[in-house]
Amino acid sequence: MDFALSDSLQELLARASAFMEEHVYPLEPIVGEKGFFGATDELEAARKACKEAGLWAPQMPKEYGGAELPFLDHAHLSEVIGRSMLGHYVFGCPAPDAGNMEILLEHGTDAQKERWLKPLARGEIRSCFSMTEPDKAGSNPTWMDTTAVRDGDEWVIDGKKWFTTAADGAAFAIVMAVTNAEAPVHGRASMIIVPTDAPGFVHARRIPIMGDEGEGWMSHSEIVYEGCRVPVENTLGAEGAGFLIAQQRLGPGRIHHCMRWLGLCERGFDLMCQRAAKREIAPGKPLGTRQMVQQWIAESRAQIDAARLYVQKAAWTIDTKGLYEARTEISCIKFFVANVLQEVLDRAIQVHGALGITEDTPLSHIWRHERGARIYDGPDEVHKHSVARRILKSYGLEVRSQSQGG
Repeated sequence: MDFALSDSLQELLARASAFMEEHVYPLEPIVGEKGFFGATDELEAARKACKEAGLWAPQMPKEYGGAELPFLDHAHLSEVIGRSMLGHYVFGCPAPDAGNMEILLEHGTDAQKERWLKPLARGEIRSCFSMTEPDKAGSNPTWMDTTAVRDGDEWVIDGKKWFTTAADGAAFAIVMAVTNAEAPVHGRASMIIVPTDAPGFVHARRIPIMGDEGEGWMSHSEIVYEGCRVPVENTLGAEGAGFLIAQQRLGPGRIHHCMRWLGLCERGFDLMCQRAAKREIAPGKPLGTRQMVQQWIAESRAQIDAARLYVQKAAWTIDTKGLYEARTEISCIKFFVANVLQEVLDRAIQVHGALGITEDTPLSHIWRHERGARIYDGPDEVHKHSVARRILKSYGLEVRSQSQGG
């Protein structure tokens, strides 16, 4: 594994970093004051500038207007643009749109790509991914109540979903629903494209996250499907392949999440160090002269760098050996980096004192919305169980999966 960055990648990252300084960081207080919809003009101006700079949709093929970066290069870019909560949105690769683009590209029909993928890749519409349910453990994606029953050439969908990110104002949802309850556990569900204006699609509410409801792309919603009808031709991929497609979507997505979290770690680290160097606790005695603060800085630097190397190893494994062979690395970085993020942010807030829990710095907003890093895309405990199960199997011990009740 070569850790050296190519000249072209270094140039790309430098351009992206300069773009963040000029166009993205200045947006943060504007969006904070006006909200997502209130800052539409400013956000769209930044997205237009991103396209003109050749930085748009780094994960997408050039035929769809993207930069078509290799997977590992995209991971490096994700760290740079992940330093702001707005970065991935401005660059045209936000969750859940990026993951939806990837599975539409891989599994969509020509008609689905024309109607949904192309405008999504251009940033003309937004999408959401509707899988998690309030009454079923999100840690077990094979267990859900939402059903899709075939009626002629239509699916009739019934059920309730929540934490459907960015549903507020989205043009369509990709819904995970049980289409054959009698099939083997991993073949029961299908993915179905549901326009949000379809009869029976009910946007029930935006869910407040630690008191912050958010709006638009910056929100999570509860959705009710009440006899929601869509054409069978809206099935994404093969019927019954929902779980398989979800795993293909979540694996690379976790790499992107982790690199984005590392960007937020670096942002928090910078703010912590700046505060330690300038804030005086007595005349001529900055916070940074205290050993406890020095310890936090040293530990944070080591943790961030170690986490980055581990994520790069996981991305390299995907590139060279494939997604299946990278399962252990993907699970490990998911819980490891999420915990590093939480620890670094907590230290940064502590160093800022009361200022750290106000909206005068980005720390409070990042903390509220990224505490969920240890929960979504599989909670820490499930990933640790999966890693330990695979390791123990190599020692001759078979441990049942959690979805089987083990």
